[in-house]
Amino acid sequence: MNEKFFELKKEKQDRMINAALLVFSRYGYYHASTDEIVKVAGISKGLLFHYFGSKIGLYSFLYDYATRFVTLELAQNVDKGETEYFELYKQIVSAKAASMGQYPYIYLFLKRAEDETYAEALSEIMERREKYQRIMEALRERADITVFPPEINYNKVWNMLDHTVDGVMEKELKQDTFRSDLFLEEAIEYVDMVSKMVFS
Repeated sequence: MNEKFFELKKEKQDRMINAALLVFSRYGYYHASTDEIVKVAGISKGLLFHYFGSKIGLYSFLYDYATRFVTLELAQNVDKGETEYFELYKQIVSAKAASMGQYPYIYLFLKRAEDETYAEALSEIMERREKYQRIMEALRERADITVFPPEINYNKVWNMLDHTVDGVMEKELKQDTFRSDLFLEEAIEYVDMVSKMVFS
């Protein structure tokens, strides 16, 4: 990519990034259209290719940018010493909300990229995708599972929370104006509810 992209005003950078996140998260790499990206961003196609060279150049930059941004938010929002299962999960959700405050579609994009199979895209992101997966897995492994009743499968609880929070996220993103604070509030309500059910 052209490093001069970062010399643009932040508002214009974010407009281009958010447009690409939206379109790639909706359609995946192969079916995503650069015509639609520039339409959503309100820029010319020539400008897009000036900074990113090609569709794959844009996708590669976007995945790198998204994983770096999310990792930074996790570092800032998740206490390094936190091991309590549900508190740890809530801090991860808080990091998600913080990321989505600036880039609403960033997690849908990363979720879509998890299932990306198109060879050109996969060869670009494979190494970074594995690194991102290891970071997320390491967070999950920190959770103290010794407090769970033997009849409760703690892995399924985490997976259930992931599915629920993803559902809340997708519902909120369908609103005319996405608000990360409302997403976070509802997601935390579900986490607290599941916590009470597990330990009741």
